[in-house]
Amino acid sequence: MAHTRFSVRRLFAAGLTVAATAAAALVATAGPAAAATTPGIDVSRYQGSINWTSVRNAGIQFAFIKATEGTSYKDPNFNSNYVNAYNAGVIRGAYHFARPNISAGSTQANYLASNGGAWSADSRTLPAALDIEGNPYSGGYCYGLSTTGMRNWIQDFLNTYRSRTGRYAVIYTTTSWWNQCTGSWTGPWANHPLWLARWASSPGTLPAGAPVWSFWQYTSTGSVSGISGNVDRNYWNGDRSRLIALANNT
Repeated sequence: MAHTRFSVRRLFAAGLTVAATAAAALVATAGPAAAATTPGIDVSRYQGSINWTSVRNAGIQFAFIKATEGTSYKDPNFNSNYVNAYNAGVIRGAYHFARPNISAGSTQANYLASNGGAWSADSRTLPAALDIEGNPYSGGYCYGLSTTGMRNWIQDFLNTYRSRTGRYAVIYTTTSWWNQCTGSWTGPWANHPLWLARWASSPGTLPAGAPVWSFWQYTSTGSVSGISGNVDRNYWNGDRSRLIALANNT
């Protein structure tokens, strides 16, 4: 999905939230300069070789790292990024780019869990994220699924990931895609953290039913020491201690 994530976000980023715990939740309208936020990034093979020590020294405290896409693609840089980020003191999590029109949600959740998306309570491993957004391939913006079909696919993925890892997956999406393709489904937000994609000075309107964003991807053209070229920049809606609490499920 590396090329997928790269292009689709530039076409469809409009809003995505992550609801973690009530204790970690802050005001949903906080902007990039808000005091109680923690800076992070998300990366894939498109960022090339990353100096994670420089990234951490630049103040980046967490990263979501592309692991898988569909049922046959594993990002070639995932293993090195995942280990090196951890060793540099960056709290990291894996993410999976969803392809709902090629296999069941359970199949893709199992593929993620078996290829880098597992979880351990080590203070540096976040629950993995489901990246669900506009389809960059053939098959239609909503992957050819009805709103009911999309809800069922997502629920199948989430249930399987929780069964495999004991954790509620983070959901990365945009407000426009979510409301259109799931029919403004509110079901997941009671438990699943929302990672909001919206490149703007404020998060704006959240997906239907989401009470708060937990992560916010606010630009695709960020710059960070240790990474050549642009990188997606994000905020966690809380301080580092609350991010570690999410990582440890405490």
